Order: sequence, then structure tokens, then C-alpha cells
Amino acid sequence: MKAALYQGQGKIEMTTLPDPVCTDDGVILQNIYASICGTDVAVYTHGTGLGHKITIGGEFGHEVVCRIKEKGKNVQGLSVGDRVYPYPRLVTGDTKRAGTIGGFSEYIKSPVTREGVEVYRISDKISDRKAALIEPFTVGCRAARRGAPKKGENAIVFGAGTIGIGAAIALRHFGCKKVMICDHSDFRLQIVKELGFAICNNEKEDLHQVAEAYFGEGYGYKGKTADVDIYIDAAGADSILDDYLEHGKVDSRLVLVAVGKNERNVNVLGMTFGQLAIIGSGGYMPEDVRDVMEIMESGRWDIEKIITHEYPHERLEEAIKMAANTDETLNVVIKY
Repeated sequence: MKAALYQGQGKIEMTTLPDPVCTDDGVILQNIYASICGTDVAVYTHGTGLGHKITIGGEFGHEVVCRIKEKGKNVQGLSVGDRVYPYPRLVTGDTKRAGTIGGFSEYIKSPVTREGVEVYRISDKISDRKAALIEPFTVGCRAARRGAPKKGENAIVFGAGTIGIGAAIALRHFGCKKVMICDHSDFRLQIVKELGFAICNNEKEDLHQVAEAYFGEGYGYKGKTADVDIYIDAAGADSILDDYLEHGKVDSRLVLVAVGKNERNVNVLGMTFGQLAIIGSGGYMPEDVRDVMEIMESGRWDIEKIITHEYPHERLEEAIKMAANTDETLNVVIKY
């Protein structure tokens, strides 16, 4: 099979490996589309130690939609030819490989496969390209869920990448009334605006003024602030936590989903008086897969608009380099 092996900072080896052998209890998945994750870009650009545990000489890629190429005799409820989403934590039988299931190779081997556990069948209402975004959308959906959204609440999402947009869409799906997305890329913010969200370039604009004008006034423990109930950090800038602790509305929640390496000092007394909550959100759960599929099936949002570039598998390295340019791209996919 065709495969991409990670060989360290700035190095990808496009090679051929033996085709995987199907087990009696499993399936062989043929990749249709793969989406490039920010962690794929990070390890290519900066080396290992960032995000997922990608090893030198190993396969990588995990945001993928597949078709069942072969199935074992004991597999129930699935057929050759079915389109499926492989659940990264479980599909390979090795939970340590959640970020390296072989999304950038031709095939993925799932040694034990059950519908609704290791793989999820994909509705005909979801296109192949849209299905390539299921995994990052489940991460965004989990972040939105961790914020415990209530009908009619307001939210700000920092980061107009695929996860941030997925979180914003999930917040609306869960009943939030107003959602704003903040980013430094005007290119990405224009796409966000076309999807129907309020936007703010918080590098060029005063976020507090823009937020108060859009959401109205609320109150923090230090006085007047924007009427925002949920903040989601899908960008990873240190300033987001600092700003929340200074200006967060009483009884609001900040969900951290972006991966950062810096240790932070938190004013716990300020959190106590302000009734502020800081919540971590990592990965996804089965209910997030189901909600994302419901969102995608609804057709309410033109989700494929997020995909700005498509490359063939043999141009993977070029595609990853392009994905690093946030001023000209949003989501980049690989077609097999």
C-alpha cells in the first residue's frame, strides 16, 4: 500500500508498505479523504513532542473518512463498500495511536471492528469531503459540550480553525443564541462570516468594545463587561486565559481545547469572587460523533466551505506546508 512515514522535522517519506492482512474480527479500511490537523502541521514544522505522539518512521494522520475494503467472517452489521468514520482512539486496537492511525496511508487495519464502537457508518446525506471533517468537528463539539451551553446563552470562540468553527456550530446546535468567532486571519474570518457567525479580528479591533456592542452588557466581579456566558479557547494564546480572568462575566465558563505547553499561574481568589470556571476539553466521546453527524446531516451550515484546498496523496508534504499558512488556507484535505 502507499504510505506516508513521518521522518522528523520537515521530513516525510512517501513509500510503499505491505498491504495489511484482515483478521476474522476486523476490517481493512481504504481511505477516501484525509484532513490535515494542526498537530500534523506542528510536528512537521517543529518536530515531535507537540500534540499527538507521532514517532519517527511511523505512519500518521487521523482525520479521515474510509470505505470498507475487506471484512472478516465474524464482523456483524457492516458490509464491504460501507463508508465509515474510524474512531481514532479505538480503531487500530491501540489507544496510544489516536493521532497516528494511518490517515495518510492508503489503508487502515482495524483488528476488531464493531459498528458504533471502532467505526461509525456514514449517512448518504454527508459527502466524502464533509465527512473528512468529522474528527476535528467532534473535538469542537466536545469543547462546546464541556461549556454546558443553555438555550439562549451567548458565546465567544477564539480560533477560526476547523476545531473552533466546529465548536461554534455545535454551540448553535445546542441552543446558544449568539456566537462570535475571533481570529487574526481576515481570510478565515471572511469564511466564518459567510457561515453566519459574528466575527472579530482581535489583533486589529478592541474585542471588549466589539463584544459589548454585539452581546450587550453583563457584569464581572470588576464591573461592566460583555454579556458572554461561554468562552472557548481553540487558539492557544496565553492572553485568552488572562483576559478571561480579568473580564469574564460572573458565572461564565472558559473551555480550553487548544494545546499549549506553557504552565500558567491562575488567580484562584479572583476566580472565586468572579464565580469563574476554567474547564479542560481534550478529544471527544461517542456522543460527540453522533451529534456531529446530526449537524452534518441537517445541512444547516455549508460546512464544505471550510475546505479551501485539496491535494492528491502524492503531494502530502506540499499540502502540509500549505496548511501552515493561515492567511491563505483554512482546512486542507488529501484525496486518495
